[in-house]
Amino acid sequence: MSNEGRKELIVSAIENGTVIDHIPTHAVLQVMRILNLEQSPHQVLFGVNLESKKYGRKGIIKVRDKFFDSIEINKIALVAPTATLIEIRDFEVVSKKNVEIPDTVEGFVKCFNPRCITNHEEVPTRFMVVDKENLKLLCHYCEKITKKENIVFL
Repeated sequence: MSNEGRKELIVSAIENGTVIDHIPTHAVLQVMRILNLEQSPHQVLFGVNLESKKYGRKGIIKVRDKFFDSIEINKIALVAPTATLIEIRDFEVVSKKNVEIPDTVEGFVKCFNPRCITNHEEVPTRFMVVDKENLKLLCHYCEKITKKENIVFL
């Protein structure tokens, strides 16, 4: 049988779970890390450098029997702001939405300032997103800016 005309990658559908699509290729492994998917008991499938009409190249992650909460979705938005979340139930798409960078980030990003109180005491971190385009977070406590390249997830 010839596959010359075939132009698609066939991946088995998931009955229930979430597909994270349109992830920048360079961010796929980071998304997997921040969601702790390498330790997940759920079946996880990922692909990188897949063709995308919209972005040229993209990544995708499928997680069976897993639906993400708002904190996990906010984490995805910070590292993959172009991502789309697709929820699947009984093999049907029940929702499809683009992630959005939140206006505030609380409790899951470390302050870049080593002198910040959040790095010395049991105080949950809190930031205001002051630049969504270049991703800059303003610490509520020390008022220092944490830039995208310096973000560390707790």
